Amino acid sequence: MKVQQGCNSSDMGIPVTTEEELRRNTVITPEDVLGLQKITKNYLCSPEENVHMIDFTRFKIRDMETGTVLFEITKPPTERERERECDPDGPSPQKFEFSLGFQVGKCIFSLYLCRVEFTVGDTPINNFRMIERHYFRDQLLKSFDFEFGFCMPSSKNTCEHIYEFPALSEEIMREMILHPYETQSDSFYFVDNKLVMHNKADYSYSGGP
Repeated sequence: MKVQQGCNSSDMGIPVTTEEELRRNTVITPEDVLGLQKITKNYLCSPEENVHMIDFTRFKIRDMETGTVLFEITKPPTERERERECDPDGPSPQKFEFSLGFQVGKCIFSLYLCRVEFTVGDTPINNFRMIERHYFRDQLLKSFDFEFGFCMPSSKNTCEHIYEFPALSEEIMREMILHPYETQSDSFYFVDNKLVMHNKADYSYSGGP
């Protein structure tokens, strides 16, 4: 198992780009997505481009300060097969609903750990990298960059990512609480600097059931 501290991807010196411009590229690179200034409306690659058969099967998010598990989900094998067979445009954005309810004055994002499990196909993977960018509406909150490294063929892997977010103003936190699922993220996955997988997520901090 690998534990990684999320480093802040530096966008300095990287040209600003748009989703529409990237769709004209034959290959989308890490530098391309670092130039994005807002959440994508659609996926930047199709499921067919995941030739390495990377499949994320479990997510667990824990507050590192309190140890509280904020979110946990395991994807059944039948659901994974159904996604591959019936969803040509990619899966729907993952919904993360934090049921604890957050008080203004305490930062929504502080320090939390995301544990992920994933499997790969029958070929080895080199230089597996994820860039994850979190937005509220059109404001970039933070960009993270993780290196998964080498993955053996036909293997099941576990990795823990440590996220540390900057302090947010009370006004922004209040707006995030009052507007569920307007906080969003793009997760871009690269093998040898080529985009092969794109996941999206929406977040609610309104304290649902």
